[in-house]
Amino acid sequence: MFNIFKNIMKKDINRQKISTHRILNTDIYKELEEGEESILFGCGCFWGAEKCFWKLPGVVTTSVGYAGGNFKNPSYEDVCGGYTGHAEVVKVIWEIDKIDISDLLKMFWECHNPTQKNRQGNDVGTQYRSAIFYRNEKYKDIIFNSKINYQKSLKEDDFGEIETEIRKEIEYYFAEDYHQQYLAVKGSRQYCSAAPTNIKLKDFDGSNYKLNQTVWDTFDWTIDKCVLRSDNYPIELK
Repeated sequence: MFNIFKNIMKKDINRQKISTHRILNTDIYKELEEGEESILFGCGCFWGAEKCFWKLPGVVTTSVGYAGGNFKNPSYEDVCGGYTGHAEVVKVIWEIDKIDISDLLKMFWECHNPTQKNRQGNDVGTQYRSAIFYRNEKYKDIIFNSKINYQKSLKEDDFGEIETEIRKEIEYYFAEDYHQQYLAVKGSRQYCSAAPTNIKLKDFDGSNYKLNQTVWDTFDWTIDKCVLRSDNYPIELK
């Protein structure tokens, strides 16, 4: 992805300062309000991953950035250098009465291949690792329960061990403006390296799905790069 990014920079695509989500029209830097929660997901290249989450009903805003390392205020070039310890992540803020953490975990596990270590598809490096960094301790057990459930389903289909890093969020650094909602930028390179397993997350201990099946029917992971083939707008509940 880094070589693609260098070519994009030469074209100087949409580098103005932004704070409003290009699709949801919400503040990507907003503080949590009552009835909202946040979490960080690492699913490989954050361009395609962010679109997966912003399309879900009940998501207030999303942004992309870096987390999981000890290098302060990293740039994209720093992270791609492999010495920061950071992963590319998507920050998701959601309304807890409209969408459950279970729904977000379903999207997380299904939108990439968590058995790939320090890579996702053609993108190789620790910055592309699978990761969940949670803010609220109350979600810890639910996250690990979902992992156990998904691991069982993966093994039934001959996939290996899950390599996802799961821990309490340390610090999140916003990525550069030109990365925010990148796939919604006119003229952007429609790129996604994710390689989903096409294994579904089932009910698990603590799950409380709120989104109906019509939402999940939008994502056909058997189709290569299916997230790139959909429009940019949030899914409307029927």
